[in-house]
Amino acid sequence: MEGQLCANVDISVRKPPGASPQSFIALLKVHRELLVGRIRNTQCLIDNLMKNDYFSAEDAEIVVQFPTQADKVRKILDLVQSKGEEVSEYFIYVLQKVTDAYYELQPWLDEIGYEPSESICSKPVVNTDPVSRYCQKLRHELGRDSKFVMLYAQREEMLLEEIYSDSIMELVSFNNESLGQVGQLEALFDDAVGVINEDGETVYVYGDAGIGKSILLQKIQSLWARKELDIGAKFFFRFRCRMFSCFKEDEAICLKDLLFKYNCYPDQDPTEVFHHILQFPHTVLFTFDGFDEIYSNFDLSSVPEICSPNEPIHPLALLVSLLRGKLLKGCKKILTARTGTEIQKNIIRKKVFLRGFSKNNLKEYTAMFFRDERQRALVSNQLEANPNLCSLCSVPLFCWIIFKCYEHFHSMFDNHELPGSSVTLTDVFLLMIEVHLNRSVKTSLLKNNIRSQAEMFKSRKETLLALGKMAYKGMENSFFIFEQEKVSSANISEEDLQLGFLRTVKSYSGCDSQATYEFLHVTLQSFFTALFLVIEEKVGAKELLEFFNECSSFETAQPTCLRIPWLKKHLAGENPFQNKEHFNFTNMFLCGLLSGSKQKLFRHLVSPAVIKRKRKTLITYLAESMKSHLKGFTRSRLTSYNQVQVQPNFVWMLRCLYETQSEKVGRMAARRMHANYIKLAYCNACSADCSAISFVVHHFQKRLALDLDNNNINDYGIKQLQPCFSKLAVIRLSVNQVTDHGVRILYEELSKYQIVSFLGLYNNQITDVGAKYVAKLIEECSSLEYVKIGANKITSEGGKCLAQAIQKSKTMFEIGMWGNQVGDEGAKAFAEALRNHPRLTNVSLAFNGITTEGGKSIAEAMQHNNSVRIFWASLQYLFVSSLYKLLRAGTAHPPLAV
Repeated sequence: MEGQLCANVDISVRKPPGASPQSFIALLKVHRELLVGRIRNTQCLIDNLMKNDYFSAEDAEIVVQFPTQADKVRKILDLVQSKGEEVSEYFIYVLQKVTDAYYELQPWLDEIGYEPSESICSKPVVNTDPVSRYCQKLRHELGRDSKFVMLYAQREEMLLEEIYSDSIMELVSFNNESLGQVGQLEALFDDAVGVINEDGETVYVYGDAGIGKSILLQKIQSLWARKELDIGAKFFFRFRCRMFSCFKEDEAICLKDLLFKYNCYPDQDPTEVFHHILQFPHTVLFTFDGFDEIYSNFDLSSVPEICSPNEPIHPLALLVSLLRGKLLKGCKKILTARTGTEIQKNIIRKKVFLRGFSKNNLKEYTAMFFRDERQRALVSNQLEANPNLCSLCSVPLFCWIIFKCYEHFHSMFDNHELPGSSVTLTDVFLLMIEVHLNRSVKTSLLKNNIRSQAEMFKSRKETLLALGKMAYKGMENSFFIFEQEKVSSANISEEDLQLGFLRTVKSYSGCDSQATYEFLHVTLQSFFTALFLVIEEKVGAKELLEFFNECSSFETAQPTCLRIPWLKKHLAGENPFQNKEHFNFTNMFLCGLLSGSKQKLFRHLVSPAVIKRKRKTLITYLAESMKSHLKGFTRSRLTSYNQVQVQPNFVWMLRCLYETQSEKVGRMAARRMHANYIKLAYCNACSADCSAISFVVHHFQKRLALDLDNNNINDYGIKQLQPCFSKLAVIRLSVNQVTDHGVRILYEELSKYQIVSFLGLYNNQITDVGAKYVAKLIEECSSLEYVKIGANKITSEGGKCLAQAIQKSKTMFEIGMWGNQVGDEGAKAFAEALRNHPRLTNVSLAFNGITTEGGKSIAEAMQHNNSVRIFWASLQYLFVSSLYKLLRAGTAHPPLAV
């Protein structure tokens, strides 16, 4: 009906030159019901009609007395039409100018081809629509709040645009299989890519601590505020999930207050604005940052299945109902959490894994951070020479810390360099603490009053102890927010607050008059907790190992967020929201602070006897823990290997071992590795973890198989595996962001030792350049039997090199080339390799762009091959029937699976 009306009007509006002008009165009559159905705000029309003396006060009173919005619109139309053409045109002009209020009518205005007359254009139009004004206010406030990134607890600010750098964002399936990378942020909301659950409404973004989840949300907020995020969102509400922990158990709040009180309050008619939000939930975007950081004793099992938007209820119940789509169904939501936080699949629409900086991202960030070209070149050279440091810098938070420390000390000493090759995360955080403490020291013009690290820590022992005690108390209960009372009771002075370890945050509780604090980052709270456990002499073995025990119990009972009340598998008293990564960081820092190299630093803070006792307790625990992690191995499909599939928490154990920097501890761990096939697939290992892996594996006495498939190793990680390549006979690195540079390192190292038999590089970023290095390795390394290099970017050039190498090799047993683009030229080269090959048994060339021409070459070559048993080919090759025909016509061939 409406479309038919528009078509009729279109014919009447677009008249040939010389025709009489269109009648706006007639236009309003024809489209009367469409206008009545789509005009939802009448006050803005009345205000503008009165401002231009088209309406009298009496007219306005007549309109207002009607009970429904539709009746009000009808009366306005009657009055406007009765006042003539000019008023009728001005009415349409207001609809066109106030886009935010009448956005549903914009397609209609375009369709009728309305262009205002010169006289009407001179008439002012003021947007008095409360919804539009609220949207403008919301954009202004969110733009202001997102413009700067707060550093050093509000003592330093940087423009978001000067510090934000893109990182790797990967769309993944529920099984964490890659579905492609996110190029533009709009793709997060694009249903054409990455949707894994049509019924879900939440984009779930996850990654390790410090990987850039919060700053990503700040970037999205900034783009929305500047109208540079075209996703159809008129409203943007952002929440930090940890603040929900501030609400008391008996607090209740309605949805309207949650949105307006804790974001931005409308200046006009909050009821109408809220009603608009309820009517059009698809125009709302929520961001919930840090879902794993909620800690509450509130019993979610008491939450009803459906919450009313108007009835007060506990804020956590509102949060859960929003995420489940029981409130504001159809709104857009982004939820972030640390890796390991399990979210119910039924709420997830897309799953996005943040991997941190790629090599190019790091270069861009370095250029952004160091504006001086000479200083930038110096830092880049030092990073290039130190793969361990590069790996740490792939995590944006740690990169920022390292760069800030370098910048600070470079301003003191012109020849200052980045930390050495065996730098640990504990070293980096100790350096950051030193920088913070140094910033509080007034320097002379000659800069000669800089104390050593040990002197600085000794002079501020009481401050460090007070901060550590508060961090520890919070960590015990998974509290990340501290009210003024707790800060004062911990004897933390105003001077201590100015050091920058704590920052003020907006409170969600009823204590708005008092300041509320949090540590600069959750990892900093973990560090101070570990520091307290070391320097507080009264800490016994039970307290020292407290958080190790938390993590070991977590391994057998992985928590699942949002499991109450619709998933009834929680333990009594267990917090359904959090994961335990902050405990793992605490344990890792504890190992670093109790390492032998740190004893000199702490000898003035705690007695050597106490350090020795704590260190002995820790090492004994690590030894026993290694046994439990590596028991229960099974036979591998590869002969002579006993395989153990470790849990993801084993990576944290390796990190702890590495932080000790003790060769004795490394040898102890290697002795407890009775299995010789270590399967670390899907363990969320990153490039920095390869230093920890090498730290243990290079002590292994026999040859070893190492499976690192489906992690985040990349080229930096491969470089850090160099110390253990002499032990590795099997190395699997599939789905790990490996490029040609990483393959070159593999070739250079593996060709030295001539022991590798299995090389897995499936689904990486390898081109023909990398394929040539693999080909050289096949030629030079007679022990190599299995090569998996499918789903890369290899064309006919790389395919030919690999085929020629296989042709020369007498030991190759299996080649996996699925999902490349070798084409017919590559197929012909593989045909020559297959001809009379003495050992090649399994071949995969499926999905390689091979046509009938290439297929015939392979089919003909197979007549002269007696070794191949399995040949994978896709039906699109159109040569399967030819292959069978030629095989039947030729000499006898052993049974062949195609």
